[in-house]
Amino acid sequence: MISKKEYNKRVLLKYFVYSLGVIFGICILLWLFRITHADSFFIVMENKSFDLRQKTVSASKKVNDNIVILTVDNASYEYLSEKYGEWPIPRKVYADIANYVEKQNPAAIAFDLMFVNSLKSSKEEDRLLAAEFSKYDNLYTSINFDNLDEQIRKAENLPQKLKINLDNESKINLKNPFLNYTNCRMILSEIIDVTENIGHINLIREDDGIARRISPFVVYKGDFYPHLALKVGLDYLRRFENIDTKNFKIDKNMNLLLGKRKIPLDMSGSAILNWYGESGEYNSNSFKYIPIWKVEKLAYGEKIDGAEELEKGFFKDKIVYVGVSATSMYDIKSTPTERNMPGVELHTTFINNLLDNNFIRRAPLWIDMSLTIFLSLIIGFIVLRFISTVAASLTSAMIVTLYVVAATWIMRDFNLWISVIFPVIFALITFIGVYLVKYFRKSRDFEHTYKLATTDGLTELYNHRYFQEQMILNIETSKRYNSEFSLILIDIDFFKKFNDKFGHQSGDAVLRQVAQTLKKNVRSTDIVCRYGGEEMSVILSNTKKEEAVLTAQKLCDAVSNRIFDLVNNQKEHVTISLGVSSYPQNGTTPQELIEYADKGLYKAKENGRNQVGVLD
Repeated sequence: MISKKEYNKRVLLKYFVYSLGVIFGICILLWLFRITHADSFFIVMENKSFDLRQKTVSASKKVNDNIVILTVDNASYEYLSEKYGEWPIPRKVYADIANYVEKQNPAAIAFDLMFVNSLKSSKEEDRLLAAEFSKYDNLYTSINFDNLDEQIRKAENLPQKLKINLDNESKINLKNPFLNYTNCRMILSEIIDVTENIGHINLIREDDGIARRISPFVVYKGDFYPHLALKVGLDYLRRFENIDTKNFKIDKNMNLLLGKRKIPLDMSGSAILNWYGESGEYNSNSFKYIPIWKVEKLAYGEKIDGAEELEKGFFKDKIVYVGVSATSMYDIKSTPTERNMPGVELHTTFINNLLDNNFIRRAPLWIDMSLTIFLSLIIGFIVLRFISTVAASLTSAMIVTLYVVAATWIMRDFNLWISVIFPVIFALITFIGVYLVKYFRKSRDFEHTYKLATTDGLTELYNHRYFQEQMILNIETSKRYNSEFSLILIDIDFFKKFNDKFGHQSGDAVLRQVAQTLKKNVRSTDIVCRYGGEEMSVILSNTKKEEAVLTAQKLCDAVSNRIFDLVNNQKEHVTISLGVSSYPQNGTTPQELIEYADKGLYKAKENGRNQVGVLD
């Protein structure tokens, strides 16, 4: 009986070993995933879990009312195409729309449109549009970088005023392909000459086609250029905060520092967007959409029903983004919350994140691994402690569910993206693994218990109870298949006198060595048992009487020829007497077969011992 203190030590040791096993298993799996590239599967699934969590929490978020989208929707596209002919519309229209909105003193007007050279557009209209950019310092437009071969398009140099300075103290590799481009799709030189309010609109899509991130800057010919949304958002904040819009710094924690604000970046140098519900001009929880056809009519003095709000200073102090939502114009993106979101809304989402200072931060690897280990240990302990499989399964499922809910809550309230897929999958693996360990341990304990219940402790032969069970089983088998089996009963000659002469310790040594001799000289399928005292037995399956007699004689000779080691380095010879019976000729029940073999055994003793007694 062990003490309570010793028992507690064993329990602690057991849990410590299980904990080490879980940690070691996680390390092995990570290594296997890395070398087999299976980690890409977890990346894809984790991205999907991010989308699901974002869709869940985004409904509770509210967009900034000071951000509106002046959209070329389906109705506007049809109206403008009918009025001005085949797309694109004249640049003068954009100039007049910008001029109309500027009269209401907006915070900014940003064109998510590329004003490139066009054969359809006249130089005069290009100059009119450029004049608007020269006139207003809060008017912005976009440029795009790519990797087009210079044999198709020459990679032009951009003016110094469009560049920014970036000091990188982090481990982000600024030469990665997500940031670096070799060519640029130039916009009108007339616009470039008069304004520095130009930013890139390059977009990053994951391998599954979903846009979850935006690069605040890109690298072109070794220089850094800001994103259009970054420029618009910073210029808006500059009215309230002291922010340097030309010199930037990424600290050692991979944060892009913007005055009091920080944009957490990932290893690609991109910002993970935090989404605001479903998009669309008819969704009250999304950005305010204004069809551009209405503003176009107002800009040219036309009166339209329901436009009173737009005429009464609606755009005052607002960030107005001009973009496309018409499906026929191919600026539709897939995002975590929407399969079909206008590309312009990615820009407004970035600005809204910047104003709210709530970009998503990806949890460091050590946090994800710690949570994985913690969750797996809890599941492992539950499986170890619970006897009921149903209770352990339900409790484990509840723990995993609570973890997923907590991860969603942390994303909503703390803008932190912690892993869900790997911890949950490894918790499942731990659940299965610990149950397998418990199963094998129980199987081993059962085998050990069964062995204790069926084995003689001294000789390690099967005991009398097992002997009786096997006799019944062999009779039933022989009946079913019309076969025979035999029984040999064995008694050590003069064993009582031997014990009196050499002592019981030497007698026990002889019993063990006789048992070993019997087991070595029969088939592995034969069953050697201790019948009782110095008596032993052998059940020979599928064996006729003649073969059994020969086996018995072999055993008799093997024992008589062996020199037995006694205590105190003594040695002695021992002999045995044997009796044989066979089913069915000598009996059809265990008692009959034992009685017949016992008679043969006594006949051997009467005839001088050290022999096989045969009755017929």
